Amino acid sequence: MIGLLYLLVVTHITILCVTLYLHRGQAHRGIEFHPALEHFMRFWLWLTTGMVTKEWVAIHRKHHQKTDVVGDPHSPHLEGIWHILFSGVYYYIIAARDKDMVNNFGVGTPNDWMEKNIYSKFTYLGITIMLLIDLLLFGGWGLWIWFIQIIWIPFWAAGVINGVGHYWGYRNGETKDHSRNIIPWGIVIGGEELHNNHHIDPANPKLSKKVWELDIGWMWLSIFRQLKLAKLKKE
Repeated sequence: MIGLLYLLVVTHITILCVTLYLHRGQAHRGIEFHPALEHFMRFWLWLTTGMVTKEWVAIHRKHHQKTDVVGDPHSPHLEGIWHILFSGVYYYIIAARDKDMVNNFGVGTPNDWMEKNIYSKFTYLGITIMLLIDLLLFGGWGLWIWFIQIIWIPFWAAGVINGVGHYWGYRNGETKDHSRNIIPWGIVIGGEELHNNHHIDPANPKLSKKVWELDIGWMWLSIFRQLKLAKLKKE
């Protein structure tokens, strides 16, 4: 029971770091975080995903420029829905090899000592440390907990959002792409389930548009704003 509760907490933190920091903050420049919270989220993403901020941001920005047309790094209408759903992370790996693209689209991402000498340089060290922590806390069960942590973002973000979010669901507005809102309650994936809403207004950090829609990422962001740990760029 404790292991399950721990897993739910740590995977939720990871989802929040992706949707608030990487997506709404870095990729779309909609949020400014307090340095302490920003550094925590950067460290947590390194510890639990091994993703490089500049690469993720660049790939996402290119996705918005070429959504669902030739040049989109991960469109289910080009690669096939099942390919994106179950191997979406593969398309990130391929896209990240294009260093010119990463440099062009990744402008404005962190480039401090920690980024250059730890986070971007030793991408596998963080998840290795996480494995040791899980094993220390839960013994053999820690391996399974760690495995679920590691596949959480590749499945839900790279798979479900990039795949299902451009294939099945409802739309609140017309866009030039195939984006869809998967369900109206964005809880499991931090609000990213409201993907059509995001493509309607990419710079808006709030992903819910209807009164019956829920963006849990926005709920957390509202708390951080009250605590003076974050502010909207337009405030």
